[in-house]
Amino acid sequence: MEVEKKKFEIEKKDNEIIYSKAIKAGKRIYYLDVKKSRNDDLFLAITESKKKVVGFEEDAQVTYEKHKIFLYKEDFDKFVEGLQDVVGFIKREQGEAEPRREENPETTATEESKSKSFFDKFKF
Repeated sequence: MEVEKKKFEIEKKDNEIIYSKAIKAGKRIYYLDVKKSRNDDLFLAITESKKKVVGFEEDAQVTYEKHKIFLYKEDFDKFVEGLQDVVGFIKREQGEAEPRREENPETTATEESKSKSFFDKFKF
């Protein structure tokens, strides 16, 4: 019994979110969660959550498709360098992206013009 309790406490600690940031982008939400490993190292868990609706009206069923990656601190610099490289390539090839129109009808044109792309908000 004591071993099971200790195992549960370890698993609970592994799932503890130290800091979190949610980024809404159309039908997707990206969660950037800082977690702590068993040896007390912090790491980044990136989750993409995409809303899926199957059926219509009363018969509609909503589910969320989730994908995760885990990024450890020893890989941060290489990951950011690679991300900057591919984002730069896309911008050079296709130019800046148009701001995404949010599904909220109350959003005004002025607010939309002030919005920035996802990568413009982060200066690596």
